[in-house]
Amino acid sequence: MVELVWRVPQQTQALAKIFTMSLSKKSFWLLIPQLSLTLFAIGQSAGQIIPDGSKPAVFLPESVTVPNNEATPTFTADGQTVYLADNNKICVSKKVGDKWSKPVPVPFTTKRWNDWDPTLSPDGKRLIFVSDRPWSGMDTSKHDSHLWYAKRLPGDRWSEPVHLPAPVNVSGFNDYGPSVSKQGTVCFCSRNRDGGKGMCGYAVRWAGDHYEKPQRLALNGNEDIYDPYIAPDERYIVFVSDTCLFISYRQPGGGWGAGQKLGPQVNDGRSDWGPSVSPDGNRLYYMSTKADRTSAILMIPVRIPR
Repeated sequence: MVELVWRVPQQTQALAKIFTMSLSKKSFWLLIPQLSLTLFAIGQSAGQIIPDGSKPAVFLPESVTVPNNEATPTFTADGQTVYLADNNKICVSKKVGDKWSKPVPVPFTTKRWNDWDPTLSPDGKRLIFVSDRPWSGMDTSKHDSHLWYAKRLPGDRWSEPVHLPAPVNVSGFNDYGPSVSKQGTVCFCSRNRDGGKGMCGYAVRWAGDHYEKPQRLALNGNEDIYDPYIAPDERYIVFVSDTCLFISYRQPGGGWGAGQKLGPQVNDGRSDWGPSVSPDGNRLYYMSTKADRTSAILMIPVRIPR
């Protein structure tokens, strides 16, 4: 008898940590081809979430209002309405037939302040975004870019923006790239705060009546983390590190696995940022900047393991 032990890559530990088989030598050699195919499939399921042959396509090519300035789309659950940043203003576009209407500013966004990086809560009741507008109690000698939110009101209207309280926002530190889960956990990135060095990712849990202390997301060793998009069910986080897109999966113990770099279909040498996933989980959206500094919203099919 021969005992065969495989250690499965970290990203698949949620499925199994160790496969152990007791086989006769003859059976072992007969099974090698099938076992190799199985291990290959397991290894590919983590970072390679983009189907073979898929290519990025430009989103909203028919309704660009300011060339190379639309970014960070976020969709309602039915996929028929999208909010996005356009020239540092939060805009909305609705799908009419198979095309999107021209994006127009939402009422609470103004010419006086810059608003960007919008993200809808999964239930569509809150729109979180980044703004440099002043907030009550701020140090007027500093210019903070903080996280704000607006509440959805009847009649497809929005409330006036509300500044997220500490410990999410902290005076003197800028926050970017927010996302939010069904449980109310807010993820974002910020530079050199809470003891972190460089641009770090953070997750802040909602405790029912207040936010808990931000927890650092060490998803790619000590490398910088940008724009962490957390799945509605908190099953994975798609993020940016070293201008490339990665994915990290929730581990059985509640932590996060090491980030896995996505394939060359998206990591093609350009600078990528602002990832998000469609409400149905089947499409990845992200921004890609070329050498001439022009950028576009790109989209590509994905198959994220469940």
